[in-house]
Amino acid sequence: MSVNQVQPKLIIHGGAGSSLKGKAGADAVRQSLYTIIEDVYSLLLSGADARDAVVRGCQLLEDDPRFNAGTGSVLQSDGQIRMSAALMEGKFQRFSGVINVSRVQNPIELATFLQDSADRVLSEYGAAELMRELNTPLYNPLTDLRLGEWMLERQENFDKTMAGVVAETELVKPAEAGRGTIGVVALDTHGCLVAGTSTGGKGFERIGRVSDCAMPAGNYATKKAAVSCTGIGEDIIDECLAARIVVRVTDGLSLVESMKRSFTEARENHRDFGAIAIDATGAIAWGKTSQVLLSAYHTGDLMGDTLEMTEDVQTL
Repeated sequence: MSVNQVQPKLIIHGGAGSSLKGKAGADAVRQSLYTIIEDVYSLLLSGADARDAVVRGCQLLEDDPRFNAGTGSVLQSDGQIRMSAALMEGKFQRFSGVINVSRVQNPIELATFLQDSADRVLSEYGAAELMRELNTPLYNPLTDLRLGEWMLERQENFDKTMAGVVAETELVKPAEAGRGTIGVVALDTHGCLVAGTSTGGKGFERIGRVSDCAMPAGNYATKKAAVSCTGIGEDIIDECLAARIVVRVTDGLSLVESMKRSFTEARENHRDFGAIAIDATGAIAWGKTSQVLLSAYHTGDLMGDTLEMTEDVQTL
C-alpha cells in the first residue's frame, strides 16, 4: 500500500440467534466464515474497492448452504423461497435493494445493479422483471435440509415463528429459534465504506412479509460509518438500528459508544438481534442481544470471530 492508502478492514456475519448445537456446529460455521473472510480480505489488499469486496463476500455467503441467504434460504409458510438483499455505498450515501425475489442465485447482484438505477428498490414483481431484462439465469436455492425443516414444521401447524439461523446437519426442532441473515461491511484502501446484507427471511412467515435488510434499518452506510444487522427483522426495524448507529457516529459519538448506547436501548426494549460495523477511522465493532452472533473479522494484523463473545458490544 502507498503512504496515502489506509489499511483495509473487514467484518462479515452469517446470522444471529440461539446457540448452535455443540462444538462441531460452531467449528463448521467458524471454518465457513474464515474461508470467506480470507478470500474477501485478499481482494481488498489487491486494491479492490469496498463495493466489489462487499458484493464478493455476500455472494460467497449466499452460495454457502449453511447460511440463510441465497442457496439454503428458508421457506415461507406457503413453501416458497423469497429473498431480499441490499447494498449501500457510503461515499455516495446511496441505498439499493430487492425485496422478496425468487429463483435467483445471488440477490445481492440485483441490488448491485440497482445502485446505478433511478429506481433503486424493487419488490417481488419488479425484481422478477429486472431478472428478465438482465437475462439472469433461473436458479433454485432450495436445499434438502431447508425443505425437511419446513416439512417438519408443517406437521406442527407452523407453531414456530421462524426457522433456524443456520442449516445444521440434524433436523431437530430447537427449543428456541434462530435468526438468519448474512452481511458484509468493508473499508477499502481509499477509505470508502460499504455495507451489504442478504436474507431468505425468518422462515414460515406470512406471505409478503418484508425483511429489515431491504431497509436502511438493517443496512446503512455513509462516509462516517457502515452497519449490517441480523436478527429479528421487526425488532431491527423498530429500533431503526443500522441508521441509528450511523447517525450517532455522524453526530460525533465514537463507534463503540454509538453501539453501546444503541444496544443498551435494545436491551431495555427486549429486542433480539445483532450488528456489525466499521467507521471511517478503521474501528471495527459488533454487538448482540441474542445468544450468539455468527461473525468474523479481519484487521490486516488480526483475524478472529465472535462466536464465543460474552459482552453485548466489543470493538477493535
